[in-house]
Amino acid sequence: MIKANVYSCSKLRFLYHRTFLSGPSFVQERDSRSLDAFVSSLIASINSCVSVDQCRSLHCKIVKNVSYRHGFIGDQLVGCYLRLGHDVCAEKLFDEMPDRDLVSWNSLISGYSGRGYLGKCFEVLLRMMRSEVGLRPNEVTCLSMISACVHGGSKEEGRCLHGLVMKSGVLEEVKVVNALINWYGKTGDLTASCKLFGDLSVKNLVSWNTMIVIHLQDGLADEGLVYFNMSRRVGHKPDQATFLSVLRVCEAVGVVRLAQGIHGLIMFCGFNANKCITTALLDLYAKLGKLEDSSTVFREITSPDSMAWTAMLAAYATHGYGRDAIKHFELMVHYGISPDHVAFTHLLNACSHAGLVEEGKHYFETMSKRYRIEPRLDHYSCMVDLMGRSGHLQDAYGLIKEMPMEPSSGVWGALLGACRVYKDTQLGTKAAERLFELEPCDGRNYVMLSNIYSASGLWKDASRIRNLMKQKGLVRASGCSYIEHGNKVHKFVVGDWSHPESEKIQKKLKEIRKKMKSELGFKSKTEFVLHDVDEDVKEEMINQHSEKIAMAFGLLVISPIEPIIIRKNLRICGDCHETAKAISLIEQRRLIIRDSKRFHHFSQGSCSCKDYW
Repeated sequence: MIKANVYSCSKLRFLYHRTFLSGPSFVQERDSRSLDAFVSSLIASINSCVSVDQCRSLHCKIVKNVSYRHGFIGDQLVGCYLRLGHDVCAEKLFDEMPDRDLVSWNSLISGYSGRGYLGKCFEVLLRMMRSEVGLRPNEVTCLSMISACVHGGSKEEGRCLHGLVMKSGVLEEVKVVNALINWYGKTGDLTASCKLFGDLSVKNLVSWNTMIVIHLQDGLADEGLVYFNMSRRVGHKPDQATFLSVLRVCEAVGVVRLAQGIHGLIMFCGFNANKCITTALLDLYAKLGKLEDSSTVFREITSPDSMAWTAMLAAYATHGYGRDAIKHFELMVHYGISPDHVAFTHLLNACSHAGLVEEGKHYFETMSKRYRIEPRLDHYSCMVDLMGRSGHLQDAYGLIKEMPMEPSSGVWGALLGACRVYKDTQLGTKAAERLFELEPCDGRNYVMLSNIYSASGLWKDASRIRNLMKQKGLVRASGCSYIEHGNKVHKFVVGDWSHPESEKIQKKLKEIRKKMKSELGFKSKTEFVLHDVDEDVKEEMINQHSEKIAMAFGLLVISPIEPIIIRKNLRICGDCHETAKAISLIEQRRLIIRDSKRFHHFSQGSCSCKDYW
């Protein structure tokens, strides 16, 4: 396949040079060949254009040798100018073209649609309909217009276009209806999408796939799964787009058994050799805490491409396996895969999470010296995080000041996180002030600074920041923990008594605390309670954190041979981290907790992060 593409590109370059750079001799030779073949070579050269100068050269040759109407070559040229970003040339050529037909107008509309020019699309559409010929839009016109509305997120224009589609008589075209379903879904009007879908007399696989995607995007992953199952019941076999969408649904739902079921279906349908799908699958397993399964899927890929290698690298990084990430990276290079800027972001992230400071510095220098990849904002963010986590706060701040570009919120956020760990209120205040400028409506930054003040006993400053949040109408996100059991995801919040098994859970939680104190001499780390209250109140508050309740529930219902996998929307606190380590030792259980930043694997009283997070 690769050889065929190379041959095709070489052939196009040959045609271009021979056709337009060989002079009159070839023009004479052309006379003996069919005009269609000559025009085909022109179109092929137009489609392979990479610069406006080349396009203009082709334009000159077309004017001298053929008519714009031959093979719609003028329309192709208009599209080429638009693709290369030269709207003025495209418009001028279009206006000069005689006998413009519907194909010509569609070419101009399609070019503007591809560049996201919604206003110009409507201008051209009105010109077309008001022209002397009075052309009416067809299926191609409507698809281009709807695509422009999707990219522009325009609601009123889209509804007007829906009316035009009905008047034009193309509402029975399944492609047009699918496009409208997609547009309504992406603008948040699922009711209209569902009505269009229900009224569609012939639903193809794209129709079903679209319904899956728009429900997923609207936060209704379970409904998306319903449409997937319905499509199979009516006889549609999933294609690549279906599986890629459903794997995203699995991630949103967060049920491992569902992912395993889809994995089986992928194999049954013969898509286990599809690299796009298998890469998405290994990424899904990693995000659900099943790193071993990700590794198995990766090993089963024949000749993995750069996307698969990078996805596996990201999995190691997220799970905090820095050494494994480095080994994987070196193996990737050994097999001739050139790492890109995304691969280096994951590699530096892995070094940061594992405390591999020197290794991180080495690869940061290597990426520009050896691989000619200039560091981007993400790379600087990783390096600031790496230095900050290791306690080198001033070095991290120095790196920010030396950056060749303006630091982003991610960079300042990494520094603020490090200041929280090491209770550096002075530098933390500087970082927070910059974040307030860059992201004035992100409540997480205010919470972080408030926590830094609280941890240092600066209660007045902490209260001032919380009041500032209230004035701005910002709400702090509530901590939630999720655990899968019985094909269902159970959600817990702090002090949760809403679960049907709450009494058993609380009893188990007390039993665990008693064991931890008697066998390990464990004491609650109340310094992680960032409220100015009495010590006994602090202890009671910290013992009711959502992840502790989820751990107790997991001990009750999860088989001892299976790991207890918990997901949390916020960063795990130090006391819960120590509790998980203790439980893994006294209960002889494996626990995997994913917080907002990474995975923690607890076993035999220790964590994979080596207490470095």
